[in-house]
Amino acid sequence: MSGSKLIISPKTKIGELLDAFPQLEDVLLELSPSFAKLKNPILRKTVARVASLQQAAIVGGLKVDELVNRLRKEVGQDMFSSETENTQYLVASPPDWFDNIRIIQQFDASPIINAGSSPMAEILALAKELQQGEILEIKTPFVPAPIIDMLKNKGFKSFSLPKGDEILSYFEK
Repeated sequence: MSGSKLIISPKTKIGELLDAFPQLEDVLLELSPSFAKLKNPILRKTVARVASLQQAAIVGGLKVDELVNRLRKEVGQDMFSSETENTQYLVASPPDWFDNIRIIQQFDASPIINAGSSPMAEILALAKELQQGEILEIKTPFVPAPIIDMLKNKGFKSFSLPKGDEILSYFEK
């Protein structure tokens, strides 16, 4: 069985996890209603390929250790421990570099996400259009951890704030 070779960790991509252990889809759905979106074939092909379990834990409102250990237990792997905090993406107040005046684009990704699609392409296109010092604001129903990580890897500064039931994430080029 190919799945027996995959060691589940916070860095494991959702797609490779479900390819190796298809039975874990039900466990994910049981752990958080947020994971129901994995049933959507478009999201399954896009987000699941790039989203790690650490990012999924944030989206699902779970502690990464608990998520990884529950999945490991289901497939007979040893328990895992880490000090990683889910709150690394959320801040209580904006950092010094942030200025409302520099927000040149606002994008509400919630309707796209709630319809079962991925807004990743639109967000990446908007971020690419930013000039140095300009800020993009994204509204989502959860912390968009995969997008944050992707843009940080491209050199963007980022932070997210909770606002009601939504999350506002800001990206500066």
